[in-house]
Parts: sequence; structure tokens; C-alpha cells
Amino acid sequence: MAVPGTRGRWLLHPAAKPALFLLCLLPLAWLIWGAATNGLGANPAEKLIRATGDWTLRLLCATLAITPVRTLLRVPALARFRRMLGLFAFSYALLHLLCYAGFDMGLDLADIAADIAKRPFILAGMSTFAVLLVLAITSFQPLVRWLGGRRWQQLHRLVYLAAGLAILHFFWMRAGKRDFADVLLYGGILAALLLARVALRWRATPSKIAKKIAVRA
Repeated sequence: MAVPGTRGRWLLHPAAKPALFLLCLLPLAWLIWGAATNGLGANPAEKLIRATGDWTLRLLCATLAITPVRTLLRVPALARFRRMLGLFAFSYALLHLLCYAGFDMGLDLADIAADIAKRPFILAGMSTFAVLLVLAITSFQPLVRWLGGRRWQQLHRLVYLAAGLAILHFFWMRAGKRDFADVLLYGGILAALLLARVALRWRATPSKIAKKIAVRA
């Protein structure tokens, strides 16, 4: 039986992070190739907007899965990939926003502002991006040190708010077509990850209390 601290030691290999980096770039490479070869269908602009939004959600779910998976499987080395996944989620969200602003709105800021006020799903999407922007900016070491570990952890719990807003954005967008299959899938994944987080915190509480009692004794 493997010692918990030694599981997934291959994740510590120097090539592991570059491999993940390239893997996260593959969807973008596929979209660029599709755009260059007219392979994005009859409405390439819509395909780019939808695809970058989908990959934002997928990478958000992957980021949120790191903590419960590494805890349940006892693979602490997974934690080293969380920041990269989170930054890629932000990067695809930025691409999603740029595709919407460029292809749908012609980069007209007045029209974008009016669209935010008029359509709730756009407001939810912009709110998601605002939260992800804050989390991305504060992911770098100088700001982590400035905030301090405790405040940084509290701030980065907002990733659950970002994920919830992203699901709401997705739900309202699909409501017009009454197509909720993907919304239910991502919503179910997010709910499962939230429940796993709560369960792990609840399981850890008795041991923390016992440690405090032992220290006081």
C-alpha cells in the first residue's frame, strides 16, 4: 500500500507543468485552426463565443476539483496545478469576453453597456469575469504575500461565486432555446464539488478541535 505522501510523485516531475500548459492550450489551438481553415461551421463568430465560454466553465470545474480530489485520493502534488488551471480559466473567460465584445458588439462600449443593462445573462457573465479578474490578479506571489495566507484563502473562496455566476449566465443564455442539458451537467458538477468541500471541512473539524484540546491540556 502506497504511503499517502508519495502518491502521484510523477506529478512532481519538471515536465508535468509544461505538459498541463500545452494541454490547456489545445482548445485554443483547435479554435484558431478551425477559424483559419473555415472549419467552425456556418457561424464561426458564435462558435468562438460559445466554445471559449464552455472551456471557461470546464477549467473552472477542474480548478475547483483539485482540493477534493487531492484530499480524497491523498495526492498532495495536485495542488501545484491549481493556480495554472485557475489562470487558464480566466484566460478563456477573457477570450470569451473579447469574442462577444468584438463579434457581437463591434467593440462599441456604449452598446456593450446598454446590453449589460438590458440582458440579465450578460450582466451575470460580466460579474463572473469581474470576480475572475480579481482572483487572477491576486494569484501572483507578491500579492499573495501582501494579503497574507489567511486573507488570500478567504478571498479565493470567491471562485465558488464565480462558478455559480457562470452557471447562472449559462442558464439564462440557454433559457430562450429551452436547452438545459449542459446547464444541468455543469450545475451538477459544481454542486458535487461544493458538497465535497463541505464534507471535507466537516470531517476535518473534530480533529482540529481535538488538537486544540490537546494543546491546552
